Amino acid sequence: MFPLRKGKTSAQAHVALPEGTFEEEHGRKGFYGKAAHLYHAHPPTGWTRFEGKLRPHLFDLNRLEPTDLKDPHGSPIVFLGNDEIKLYVSRRSRPMPFYYRNADGDEMYFVHRGSGVIETDFGPLSYEKGDYINLPRAVTYRVVPDSEDNFFLIFESKTEFEQPDKGLLGQHALYDPGVLVTPEPAPYLDDNREWEVRIKSEGEYSRVFYPFNPIDVVGWKGDLTAWKLNMRDIRPVASHRAHLPPSAHTTFVTQGAVVCSFLPRPLEQDPEALRVPFFHRNTDYDEFIFYHDGDFFSRDNVKAGYATLHPRGIHHGPHPKALKNQKAKTFTDESAVMLDGLNPIHVLPAGEAVEWADYWASWGAKETKLEPAR
Repeated sequence: MFPLRKGKTSAQAHVALPEGTFEEEHGRKGFYGKAAHLYHAHPPTGWTRFEGKLRPHLFDLNRLEPTDLKDPHGSPIVFLGNDEIKLYVSRRSRPMPFYYRNADGDEMYFVHRGSGVIETDFGPLSYEKGDYINLPRAVTYRVVPDSEDNFFLIFESKTEFEQPDKGLLGQHALYDPGVLVTPEPAPYLDDNREWEVRIKSEGEYSRVFYPFNPIDVVGWKGDLTAWKLNMRDIRPVASHRAHLPPSAHTTFVTQGAVVCSFLPRPLEQDPEALRVPFFHRNTDYDEFIFYHDGDFFSRDNVKAGYATLHPRGIHHGPHPKALKNQKAKTFTDESAVMLDGLNPIHVLPAGEAVEWADYWASWGAKETKLEPAR
């Protein structure tokens, strides 16, 4: 259907908004489907009270203490999830004394802090801050940190993580597949000791023991392997005349979610263009954002290691201070990871324990001091 237009509107989305209005994008299928732009007389986030499960959430993930923080035999902790995607934090401080194999799903590690090596069937992959590390379902691996201070955000998906369809931008946009790093075989052939392989299936662990090191692969071929991509090799799409939707920054796709990377880039130069994320109520996805590094100017009181979850159907958008001061900045210097979940993402007990309960009130006219939930 040809787009309709009624009342006081802008001719171009996100550009030259009518005086005194607040634009909201009401879209379908993330930002890929049909959309309407509504021009409100008041900010759509100008609520004064909130009841029910759809309130926005803010989590201080720095406060999570998975068992692998102090116990080398420990595990990551899950804090959000649904039947298709689960989100974990690992803060492993010492090398795994075992190998691990996840038969429940593919894993995407994002390295928030730390450095070291992940040993895999295919060979070792060194890791550092800003790395995405893809570990396909049932790959055998072991995390070997260089130091005690490590912080991994882990996405577990029922299906594989794939590159997005880059369409008119071409296959070399965002990141050239040539920058993906794959491992070289490095077998351990003379350990002379017993090794445990811990296997997760249907949420339960089995333990298999070998009289040799299971990383004994001397060669491999095919199109299924572990690989990594660092944020610095992602070249974000920018538009100097109109603010682009988050989907323009898609990094990976999986059946139940889309993963995007927000990186430093020049802001829009056109004096009539929005420079902050527009208000939107994404009706088909829940939006999770992990704040990795930099100045998160569109959100008040947000620090590195924090995360937000905005459920479908409820508006989200810039805080009042960011909206008011958007012309004061010419670039964004933040780095963040977004995951849009196709099905509702549920807050699990570990997430509830580190949630800032009054985040929903932070869009109010007065600055709200956020306090942790008790």
